[in-house]
Amino acid sequence: MCAFGALIEKSYGNKEFAKQLEERTRRFAIAIIRLSTELPGSPESLVVRNQLTKSGASIGANYCEANRAR
Repeated sequence: MCAFGALIEKSYGNKEFAKQLEERTRRFAIAIIRLSTELPGSPESLVVRNQLTKSGASIGANYCEANRAR
């Protein structure tokens, strides 16, 4: 475990940190989706909007899956 991981365990505890990070990734995904709705509707922007939404929302899904695998 890295020094940062040890510091986090002392501060929060593993389960509490995991729960907080899961909530933060959920809020991040919502913020990304809201941001993407503000982009213009040109064909070029639609490509960027689609990629931004997919990558921003996948962070939370990947984190949740990694936690379950542990």
